[in-house]
Amino acid sequence: MNDRYDEMYQAASRYYIQGETMESIAHQLGLSRSTISRLLRDARASGLVRISLADHSGSRSPLATALHHAFGVQVHLVSTRDGVSDQRRFDQVARLAGRLLSEAVEDNQVIGVAWGVTISQVVRYLQPKPLVGATVVQMNGGTNQWSSGIPYVGEILTGVGDAFGSRVVYFPVPAFFDYAETKRAMWRERSVQNVVALQHRMDVAIFGVGCLKAQVPSHVYSSGYLDDDEMQQLVADGVVGDVSTVLLREDGSWTDIDFNARASGLTPVELAGVPRRFCVVADPSRASAVVGALRAGTTTDLVIDEGTARAVLARL
Repeated sequence: MNDRYDEMYQAASRYYIQGETMESIAHQLGLSRSTISRLLRDARASGLVRISLADHSGSRSPLATALHHAFGVQVHLVSTRDGVSDQRRFDQVARLAGRLLSEAVEDNQVIGVAWGVTISQVVRYLQPKPLVGATVVQMNGGTNQWSSGIPYVGEILTGVGDAFGSRVVYFPVPAFFDYAETKRAMWRERSVQNVVALQHRMDVAIFGVGCLKAQVPSHVYSSGYLDDDEMQQLVADGVVGDVSTVLLREDGSWTDIDFNARASGLTPVELAGVPRRFCVVADPSRASAVVGALRAGTTTDLVIDEGTARAVLARL
């Protein structure tokens, strides 16, 4: 066995089996982080490491077929037992979404991540897959009048970056600006333009669906991003939820919602330029918001459980 193969084996074993970070492995083996990244890449290319995605038969079920025909999306359906707890359903969907994203990403890609309750769970189930030249970019701002949002958003973005050995680019702007003209001014700043330009180069994006009235509260509606008067205004305007802080009605309309001039996320039109877009949802009470998100064309791949899928179809 040559030294190169032994280094590949040591790096792969520590990274994939023992769950060590690349920095830790580099320190233990006396190598640079970039060398560890190359060793892991070569271990995959040589067949020493094989990453596979288990088949999930639910995706060919009548429920999945009905959703596919209704919205033109690829449906990844999680089969759940009757009476399954909310947490168990949430966990199973997050597990599948983590595997799917890990399978989808490749070297030199830009990976967009929208923070939220659902994606914070998905990060736990990402399969380690060190990539070369990949970048993880935050899709929407996270600050509000009470909090910088950095601990919450940072943990999600860092988790994705660590799983894929990728650099992370944050978007340090408010989730919602107080004034549309402030947003327009900020979007003229070069620091913001650099992040927005990176967002428009995304190859893969992953996001959940926020909902004004969800059984599992959406972070954007429960953590001080909007006050009571603003929430009432959204209800009066027919808003049911959001994708990446861009607000949506159940019919998929969004362009005439005044708040969207203040939102920091990508619009459905901008999202449509991303080749692969994973929408992850595991809450039947969000069905109306999911319908709005799908009708708006935000999604190519829907990761969903049977109970939520039935609730979505019932809205039609």
